This record gives sequence, structure tokens and C-alpha cells, in this order.
Amino acid sequence: MRYCKSIVLIIAFIIVQQGVAQRNNFVWTSDGLGYTKMLDGNLVKIDPKKEAQTILIKKEQLTPNSTSKPLNPKSYSFSTDNGKLLLFVNTAKVWRYNTRGDYWIFDVAKNQLRQIGKGLPSQSLMFAKFSPNSKLVAYVSEHNIYAEDLETGNIKKLTVDGTRKLINGTFDWVYEEEFGCRDGFRWSPDSRQIAYWQVDATKTRDYYMLNSTDSVYSKIIPVEYPKVGESPSSVRIGVVSLVNLFTKWMRIEGDARQHYLPRMEWSNNDELIVQQLDRKQQESRLIYCNTLDANCHTFWAENDLAWVDLNAEDPSGWNWINNKQDFLWVSEKDGWRHIYKISRDGKTVTNLTKGDYDIAQIKAIDEVNNYIYFSTTSPSSATQLYLSRVHINNLIKSAKEEPAELLSAANLIGTHHYTISPNAKIALHQFSNHNTPEVSEWMSFPENLPLNKDNVITKNIKTDPSINVEYLKIQTVDNIILDAWIRKPNNFDPTKKYPLVVYVYGDPGATTVDDVYGSHDNFLFNGDMSEEGYIQLALDNRGTPSLRGAAWRKSIYRRDGQINIRDMAMGVRKVLEASYIDKDRVAVWGWSGGGSSTLHLLFQFPDLFKTGVSIAPISNLLFYDNIYTERYMGLPEANMDDFIKGSALNFAKNLQGNLLLIHGSGDDNVHYSNTEALVNELVKYNKQFQLMEYPNRTHNISEGEGTSKHLSTLYSSYIRTNCPPGAR
Repeated sequence: MRYCKSIVLIIAFIIVQQGVAQRNNFVWTSDGLGYTKMLDGNLVKIDPKKEAQTILIKKEQLTPNSTSKPLNPKSYSFSTDNGKLLLFVNTAKVWRYNTRGDYWIFDVAKNQLRQIGKGLPSQSLMFAKFSPNSKLVAYVSEHNIYAEDLETGNIKKLTVDGTRKLINGTFDWVYEEEFGCRDGFRWSPDSRQIAYWQVDATKTRDYYMLNSTDSVYSKIIPVEYPKVGESPSSVRIGVVSLVNLFTKWMRIEGDARQHYLPRMEWSNNDELIVQQLDRKQQESRLIYCNTLDANCHTFWAENDLAWVDLNAEDPSGWNWINNKQDFLWVSEKDGWRHIYKISRDGKTVTNLTKGDYDIAQIKAIDEVNNYIYFSTTSPSSATQLYLSRVHINNLIKSAKEEPAELLSAANLIGTHHYTISPNAKIALHQFSNHNTPEVSEWMSFPENLPLNKDNVITKNIKTDPSINVEYLKIQTVDNIILDAWIRKPNNFDPTKKYPLVVYVYGDPGATTVDDVYGSHDNFLFNGDMSEEGYIQLALDNRGTPSLRGAAWRKSIYRRDGQINIRDMAMGVRKVLEASYIDKDRVAVWGWSGGGSSTLHLLFQFPDLFKTGVSIAPISNLLFYDNIYTERYMGLPEANMDDFIKGSALNFAKNLQGNLLLIHGSGDDNVHYSNTEALVNELVKYNKQFQLMEYPNRTHNISEGEGTSKHLSTLYSSYIRTNCPPGAR
């Protein structure tokens, strides 16, 4: 769920836990030896080796005639020939991200700045990108695709049938949320065609949210939202010619309302490569589509009794290698997350990272030097990340497999993050751990040496003595070993008893125990928990995306709300054996999936947890979307009992402790009806609790003046009142 790995993008605490990968969105120079950024309105080139800055385009050149201020782009990109610059400005949010706005083109040779998409509604353009020949730009506006000639300014409307429910070139709510699919069209290599997704959500029911505060009369906000058990929206792929504006629809086999198409790219001028998942996401097929006759055929497939994990977090791009005779694909088909080299015809499959370990991400591909760079854990802990590499083509002819080469310093224990240039010549290396603030250095590859020997990580490391955190391996009564961290208060006295506050998530969307700086502070507490005398704890149960093998992650299949909850409870029970924890002052809290876990723990284990704060929880698994829920739980008509056992709503009658429910009524992700249904159940059994509804706030509860401060104050006051701080 990106309920989330997407609240993962919303909540600061979880953002930190996911690392800094999404922070470094470099626009690399074409030689791969530097990058560019906007600085004081100018577009500047940075040479990391020399630590030098060069202005490429002055702010005066990026200032429209109608204003005295230069454009302040949210993002920008260069054309293939580097002769033009595309700038994305005046942006607006579509669900999670600012993907709608206006675009401007700066022509370097002509020293000319102009807005594209003239005549279309302001702030309506999405995903604009240059054609490979640098002569055109295509974009989406109001569910249709357009192409604009940059020389003449002529605009062609490539699709004409787009509506709120018939979506061309982008996606509906659930594809965006669960597959990360947003940009829904691709230029052909020869710039003559565009392949695109069309989502037909006309048969997908709307969920109606109500805005009752922004006007005297309430306003209904419909969201096409397929709940679990509902068939997916029908999705197909078309190829439109820029010459005759005719769309040819690819004849992909299978019922479009019982399959998903999460990935699509061009493999050559007349062929697409497409990934198809079945409704239960237990079969993944790779398909070639001939764009001349629209015929399609499957050339490779994999299956899993639980689910086939997504190949990558970013659904765009395709890792072709060896002159497109092979490609790279990430799979868990042998029980571990590995990188496979697959021949173009699908007949030869080679595991390049063979062994009992998981890779996290492919970070870069260097065909010139025959390397694939990837992140992975250390042999001793799934809470840390390091960089390794293997050869694309095995150089050890006599060996069946080639061991990976560790590039990160093994004695720097923690999280190593690398942002590597596309040709893998240089990389920004960032390191931190639980008590080491982030430090960075620039590296040169393939040598794996610092670019600047005077500015290296080892010279700049400074430990933060205020972070009193210990990493644990907790063995539960079920013989399950959980990764955890515990943070003891300042001036800790083991002869006294302290309150315990447990932070939980627990679902397949995120982990909470990554060894990275900044993830051990309670971001919602308006004070210093360590100073006030709280012990803090987080742990990762089975089913979380820890890099501990597919069996660990997939053990939650059809048991969400069961084994994950028991693991957390048994882990806490083990920690409570310590004499310095006050068993009468134990609180648990979480947001989204963590809110659901909080309810389960409070309802099912009242002997352990006395107080809970549940924010934006799913109380009933039947209330969430189909892609996420069916991936991990199956179809309700086939195993309804699993949904009942996994829904916190059905255990509400067991509430004994203190419960604070918090939810935004404008939550398009985890609908407010989850909390309303739970309220009814608690009322039914005369269970007393407190409720805070934030009108029209979304899943992150941040909109509106004073909201974040109010939420923090409310949460902190409730914890202090019901789980008092300090040693006793």
C-alpha cells in the first residue's frame, strides 16, 4: 500500500526511515561528470570534483516578459541535443504529488523563452517531455494527449475522448497509489508515435467524499475508487501516429477487467514490451506487442502462491543491456530478491546476484566497465544498507557464479545511500546511522575512490551522544526473531521504572527499524521524549518489507491483521520482561497501517497495551482498495474469513484501555468511513474513547492553518495524560 509507502512520503518520520533516496533528484550533465540545479534563479552546472559552479542560463533569460521574476521550476529537463530546456512551473497536487501545472521552453540557440500549451486551461498540463529528436513536446491536459511542434508552435490533439472516467496518458487513483503509475505515455524512439495507457473507469464506482466547510452548501467530491472485491478498471495500451492521429490498440490477451498493465516501454520503433499481472497478482507475464499489426505474445512469465512482487519502485524505464539482446529484471522467484539477466527471447535466464540475500535496488548500470551497482543489506543485519556490484557478463568462465563485490566500507555500520550518474562515472555517497548525522562525499567509479581526498566521509563523521539507541534481536515465544531498536531516556536509571511508547507500522508498506539518523525521534511529540523520561521502541514483524527473504515478507499473505499483530505483541511482551519498564504505562501509536496495528494491539492484547493513538486507520479490510488488499489478502469471495480475522473492527468489543482516534474527513486514501464504522462498533459495546476529526484534511492531516501544531499538541497531551512521563 502506499497507505503507505505513500504515507511514507507524507509523514516525516517514515520518510526518514526510507532513507534519502528520493531527496537527490539530480539532473545530470550529459557526460555524467556533473549535475545542474537552479540557484538564485540561474541554472547552474556543478562540477563535484572541482567543487566549481558555472552559470549555464541566467535568470534574466528565464524571466517571462510579463513579469520581473524568473521562473521557479518544480522540475526541469533538457532535450536530447541539449539545445532546449523544459521547465515545470505553477504546479498543483494531484492526489500525492504536484504533477499538474504549466510548462515553458527555453531555446538556447535562439535565447527565447515561451510557454507551451497555449489555449489549454492554465495549470492543466501533465508529464510534458521532449521527443527523442528534440523537435516536439508531448503532454497530457484534461485526460487527453497533445503534441506540440517546437518550431511552429502547432499543437495536435492526439486523443479526443478523454474524460474524468476515460483517462488517456495518465492513470486513475488506484494505479497511481499502488503501482506508482502516473506518467502514462511514451515517445517511440523515432519520434513518430506515442504509446499510451487508456484507463476506462466508467464501470468503477465512485467513493463520495463531502466538503462541508468551504462553502455554505456542502460539495460532493467523487473519486473513482475500486474497493477490494471490485473488478479493476479496464486498461489498454494504444499507439497513436503523429501523422494520421490514428490509434492502434494492442491485442493483449486476457480480460482487461481481470488483469493489470503496470509497465510498458518501447523495445524498438515497432515494438513495445509490457508487463501484465493477473487480478490476484500471482502471475507476471512479459509481453511483446508488435505495433504494426497489434499482435502480442508472452515470452517470459513467473508465478507465486502469494504474490509476485513489483520489479521496481519506479515503473518507468527498462534496463536493456548488450545492445538490447538482454535485459535486467528483479525477481523473488528463488526465494530471495535477485537481479536476473534475461535474454530478449526469454529463453536464457541468469541469476547475477545468487545467494541467500536480498538486493534492495538496482542503482546504476555501467556497460562500458561491465558492472551493475545495487544496494543490499549486510550479512548480519537487515536494518542497514550498503553498495555492491557484480559483472553484467560473468568474466570468470570456469565459475558457475561470481560473488558480489562490496563497495561501501564495512566498518561504517549503518545506511549507505548512493545517487549514481546514469553512466556510473560519479556518485554522491551519503552515510548515517542511528547516532551519526548524515555525512557525504563524492565518489569516482569504477575506481570506488573519493573525487576529493580532502572531503571524505571518514574525516567528517561526528557521533551524536544524545541518541541513546540500542539495536536488538528479539526472539519471541514463537521463535521468531524480530529486528528492533529501543531508545532509553536521558539519565536512565535501571533501578527505576519508565513508561514505554511503542511506534508501529506492521504492514507490507514500510519498515520502522532502519539504521539511519533521525528515525528515532517521535516526530509528532511536541517535546523531547528522552528528556521527559520515556523509553521508546520500534520493531519490524513478519510481513514488513525487510530484506530478510521472500518467505519473511510473504508470510503475511491472507494473514494481515494476524501474524503481524502477534509478532509485534510478542516482541513487546519480551521487552516488558525488563525490570525498568512500568507495565502499567505502555502506549502504542501509529499512522495509516500503523493506525490499524494500534487498534489490533489495543483490542487483542489489553494486558500489554494500556493506551493507544490510532491515526487514519483501516478498521475494515473490505474498505480499502482492490490492488493493495487483494495482493496481500486474496479475493474476499474466496476467503472472507481471513478478512474478518484481519479487520480491527471485529475486535473493538475487547477495548479496555485508553483510545484516541484521529482521522481527516477528506482522506481519499483511507476513507473516513473506516473510523465512522469503528465508532459505531465501539458505541454498540459502550466502549469509551476519544475522537478527533479534522474536516477535509487528507491522509497526511497537514492542510489548513494550525493543523500540524494542533495535531501534535493533541497527540502529546493524550500521551502525557494517559501514559505519564518520568521515572518512578
